Amino acid sequence: MEDFPLEKYRNIGIIAHIDAGKTTTIEWILYYTGKTYRLGNVDDGTTVTDWMAQERERGITIVSAAVTAEWKGYRINLIDTPGHIDFTAEVQRSLRVLDGGVVVFDAVQGVEPQSETVWRQADRYQVPRICFANKMDRVGASYSRTIESIHRRLGANTLAMQIPIGEEAAFSGVINLLEQEAVFFEDNGDKGTRVAPIPEEYREKAARKRAQLVEKIAELDDGLIEKFVEGKAISLAELKAALRKGVLEARVTPVFCGTSLRNKGVQPLLDAVVDYLPSPLDIPPVNATLLRDNSTVLRHADAHEPLSALVFKIVTDPYMGRLAYLRVYSGKVKQGEAVYNSSKAKKERIGRLLRMYADRREDIEELEAGDIGAILGLKFSFTGDTLSDASAPVVLESINFPEPVISVAIEPKTKADQEKMSDSLVKLAEEDPTFKIRQDENTGQTVISGMGELHLDVLVNRLLREFKVQANVGKPRVAYREAVTRPVMDVNYKYTKQTGGHGQYGHVVINLEPQESGTGITFENLIRGGSIPKEYIPAIEKGIREAAESGPLAGFPMTDFKVSLTDGSFHEVDSSEMAFRMAAIFAFREASEKAAPILLEPIMKVEITVPEEYTGDIIGQVNARAGNILGMEPQFGNAQMIHAEIPLSEMFGYATELRSATQGRGVFTMEFTRYAQVSESMRKKILGLN
Repeated sequence: MEDFPLEKYRNIGIIAHIDAGKTTTIEWILYYTGKTYRLGNVDDGTTVTDWMAQERERGITIVSAAVTAEWKGYRINLIDTPGHIDFTAEVQRSLRVLDGGVVVFDAVQGVEPQSETVWRQADRYQVPRICFANKMDRVGASYSRTIESIHRRLGANTLAMQIPIGEEAAFSGVINLLEQEAVFFEDNGDKGTRVAPIPEEYREKAARKRAQLVEKIAELDDGLIEKFVEGKAISLAELKAALRKGVLEARVTPVFCGTSLRNKGVQPLLDAVVDYLPSPLDIPPVNATLLRDNSTVLRHADAHEPLSALVFKIVTDPYMGRLAYLRVYSGKVKQGEAVYNSSKAKKERIGRLLRMYADRREDIEELEAGDIGAILGLKFSFTGDTLSDASAPVVLESINFPEPVISVAIEPKTKADQEKMSDSLVKLAEEDPTFKIRQDENTGQTVISGMGELHLDVLVNRLLREFKVQANVGKPRVAYREAVTRPVMDVNYKYTKQTGGHGQYGHVVINLEPQESGTGITFENLIRGGSIPKEYIPAIEKGIREAAESGPLAGFPMTDFKVSLTDGSFHEVDSSEMAFRMAAIFAFREASEKAAPILLEPIMKVEITVPEEYTGDIIGQVNARAGNILGMEPQFGNAQMIHAEIPLSEMFGYATELRSATQGRGVFTMEFTRYAQVSESMRKKILGLN
């Protein structure tokens, strides 16, 4: 393959709400960059990046897929991410390793709930982005309304880069304001675009809009604003350079338009990716923690620096085994070399190095700083792990994922399926950090948890079809949590056992305190003077976390508390890690029973869009489901969007109820927002006290 200098690399993600047209946009990108010669279609199940059987059947993206393409002398590493909220982890881990993003919006709907979520995630990882108003040929599509919606709901400083030529079905091209040219797209599926002078009827509007755009871009650069004020001409190169700088600093967001399905607007979008989104050299160096002294060092996108790379995705390939996707931040990875997994303190050997092309791949000799690829043959590395140079081991900031909110019980049908099911579930959990497995102490069943009904449905489907496991699956259940409401001090527990030979001795004194919602579990070691040797502290923390997996009320996992280890004692001969772990487990159980435990349930942020005439009925439905109406917003086409918060336990079967109440015209989306205390009646029901 041709080698590209680092400034000619673009690592970008296509992110959006479900059904905004990400996958179709990528199909055209692959077509124009010469990667495919036949266009795939989401409805026909023939797209490149939606390669899983379930993605093709459901017509949605489930796992992020990486593809590499070339355009006008640039290499573009593209990641197609899912739009459904249940697969938010896929978006999160992709954004963590990307340098830039293209956010796709449906030009009829504007900003939708998941668009907001991915936008916030991109803000968190400081990913520069450009926007694409897709589906401009649909009835009700509006470029200006989409830009207004992005500005209002996402707080972005938007720049209209184009003027659409024609509206809705008559949409036939765009006017590029900076270049002062009209681009017409051929309707026959050809690769060609026709560049022409701006049509007469658009000239006045184009001149006005360009003047506004030039002023906004000039404001980004002190030198240009001087020129602008003095009325001097500003060249196209100067405007593009200032705009690029503004995008990289996240001060402005350019918006382009088109309709991917009809092959209109994709080439100008590709040009914009090259012109305005960062190369690995444009982004700040990454912070890494040096293991030997916990100091912070910077790792630059330079192949001559020591290696630092982040594993951001694990895929189990039925034919090839475990594939680890990684982003190289500094140094280089070579085939056959040994690297150090500094997160696990293990050495790894690089098997095959691959450049990914969705589910197809091509062997390469090495991956350098700034590149994204995959490794075959890693044994110990998982999502969020850092690979580094053994001589200078560093750890990069890992990726934090949301906790699962829904679970189902699953049982193998036969004894033969038992082992197969365990292995397969472990493989699925390795791939997906938001998928959790646990054994229910009371029933002995295997309980799997995920981000939503669709998420679990997809995983169970993969288990049955991909891994050929025969299993019975229970009904979805809400993943409740337990928390404590009052502090309990100085809980003293001594674990002793006398048997032949060595006995067991572990003695701990702990404090248990409630913490703010969403803070999780905090462990603090306050031992001074060595009353418990340092080597036993990790075992005590492990015991606390283990005990927290099953709360005192109903056995649900506990969260949002702080445990401080204040005192204890040890025995020269009889103390062991196991003894201290057991002491911690019993001390925590005793403390949590005294700390006024409560049950928490997941609350979902729900957005329901319905025609105006059904608004009253739907508000009634929300109230009947113990929901809380937060507000309403008028939508295009005489519709209303109702914003509400509803407990997840009340949302099962809601899709059917909404459809029947609105003659199939209502839609809703929901995402987890927080945990809150359950109502008294619900508490009694869960604990079987009715």
